Amino acid sequence: MNKEIEYGFWGALLVSEAGTTLEEYIRFVEWAVDEARGRLRLIHHASFNTLEENIRAVQLAERAGVDLALLSYPPTFYPDSLEDIYEYTVTFCRSTNLGVILFPVPLWGFERLHPAGMPVELIKRIVEDAENVVAVKAEGGMPTIGGFVETYLELGKRVIVTCPLEWDGLALGLLVPIQFMGTSNYEYYGPVIPQVFRLVREGKAREAMKLYWQIHPARMANMAAMRSVEGANFLHRMMWKYQGWLSGFNGGPLRLPTMRLVDRQMRQLREAHRASGLPTTPDPDGEFFRGRNPE
Repeated sequence: MNKEIEYGFWGALLVSEAGTTLEEYIRFVEWAVDEARGRLRLIHHASFNTLEENIRAVQLAERAGVDLALLSYPPTFYPDSLEDIYEYTVTFCRSTNLGVILFPVPLWGFERLHPAGMPVELIKRIVEDAENVVAVKAEGGMPTIGGFVETYLELGKRVIVTCPLEWDGLALGLLVPIQFMGTSNYEYYGPVIPQVFRLVREGKAREAMKLYWQIHPARMANMAAMRSVEGANFLHRMMWKYQGWLSGFNGGPLRLPTMRLVDRQMRQLREAHRASGLPTTPDPDGEFFRGRNPE
C-alpha cells in the first residue's frame, strides 16, 4: 500500500486470482483498507468461481470498506446468448452498492456471440439498467482499439470509459479526455505511469511523450512477455508480481495453481527495466521468490 502511495497511484486492484480462499481474501481486503486509511482507493476484484460466490465476496468486501468493484467472469461461465451475459452482469451489479467497473475483454471468450465479445449495445443496456456501473474498462476487440473507440463514442458522456493498456491509453489521452486508467501491471514502471498520466491530463504532450518513450524498452519486453502466455486466457500474476518487485514492491511466492516464472523471462524483463532508466532492484532474482517481508 505504502509503495503504491509513494509512487503516486490513485488506487489499486485487490487481486483475487492468487490462490486464496474467500475467507483469506476478505482478510487481505481488511488489511488493505486498514493500511490505506483513505489515502488509496481500493478496487475489489470480482473474480471468484460462481455468480453466487462473487455476490457473497463483493458484499463482504463492501462491508470491509473497499471503494469500487471490477467485474470478471468465471472460467466456467459459458453463456449461450448475450442475454446470459446481461443477466449475470446486472444480477451482480444489483447485489452491491459499490460502483462497478465493467470489463469487456477477449479473455472471457464471448467472441463466439459477437466479434466485440460484449457489443456496445449490450454495454449500453447494462449501463441503463444497472445504475451503479461507473466505468467501462474497454478492451473489446483487443489488440485493436475499436472497442474503446466505439464505447467512448456511445457512452463517454454517461460513464468513465478507459483504455487500461498504457501503450494505447496514454497516447489516446492526448487526443480525447481520459479521466482514469486502470487496472493493469503499471507497477513494473515504478512511478512513471502516474507521472505520464498527470502530464497527459494537464495537456503537456511533449513532456508526457518524452517519458512515454523513455520506458519503451520495458514496454516492449512487457508486451513480449504477455504474448508468450496468450493461449492461457489468464494473466500471469507471478510475472506481474515480479515486475513490481523490480520496482521495489514486495514480491514473494504465490500459492498453486500459478503460472511458472523462469530465468529467461526474468532476465529479459530486468534488462529492459534497467534500459528504461527505471530504479531496478540490485537484489538477485532468487530473492523475489522469498519476498521482501517473508515473515
